[in-house]
Amino acid sequence: MTSSCRRPEHSAPPEVYYNEAEAKKYSQNSRMIEIQTQMSERAVALLNLPEGQPCFLLDVGCGSGLSGDYLSEEGHYWVGIDISTAMLDVALDREVEGDLLVGDMGEGMPFRAGTFDGCVSISALQWLCNADKRSHSPPKRLYTFFSTLYSSLSRGARAVFQLYPENSEQLELITTQAMRAGFGGGMVVDYPNSTKAKKFFLCLFAGVTGALPKGLGAETSDRAVSNQVQYSGQRFRFKNMKGKSVKKGRDWVFEKKERRRRQGREVRADTKYTARQRKPHF
Repeated sequence: MTSSCRRPEHSAPPEVYYNEAEAKKYSQNSRMIEIQTQMSERAVALLNLPEGQPCFLLDVGCGSGLSGDYLSEEGHYWVGIDISTAMLDVALDREVEGDLLVGDMGEGMPFRAGTFDGCVSISALQWLCNADKRSHSPPKRLYTFFSTLYSSLSRGARAVFQLYPENSEQLELITTQAMRAGFGGGMVVDYPNSTKAKKFFLCLFAGVTGALPKGLGAETSDRAVSNQVQYSGQRFRFKNMKGKSVKKGRDWVFEKKERRRRQGREVRADTKYTARQRKPHF
């Protein structure tokens, strides 16, 4: 695998990877800004904050302050912490409204108990799963972060982390250390059947455990389970259809359209003309 395909956390420590050149992308690249804003909006929705009431929030891995901009637009006050001084310099140049702090999340959150009404974090948590120094132990750093974050949140507050897990073992490591620190909650997955649109949000409760929110596009998951048996039967039947092309059959077309619906894509409604056999032209 070439270096261009490697995950950012495998390339260098965050304070090195997010240098001045990389930081500028977060203020100049419109696509990056759009994606960051969308994920921030979703994270705030999962916080389930009181409507119409300004809250005091923590943004972990705040970077150039794009997430903070959305928090400010929603009428909230916030403090951002990040290990990259280059990213924080961009935030200062952009004159964000929140207070900014340089810090390594793996060394803990330096705030008084009960300070914040909630916490958001976009694309930062997976960095703690890497050992950038010989002294780094990912489980210990995760526990230190979660335990100090837990104490800095008011009881009943939530913390929502959008992350890019490398594998299931990494997800298990993260959630295990969060539960050890006292949090309740779990993983919310948006569009679980889509490769591109799929997003992971770790939704944690401090003190008071609530019902875990449903992921976007998850309402089709129940149908997907029942469809597994149906599709299995269809595949078995196709094996016995000698001399016929499976990919031209009516059942195959309906199966493909249903799969695309579960992925959140636009699909034309089924009609009596769908996948109909047309007579050959002479």
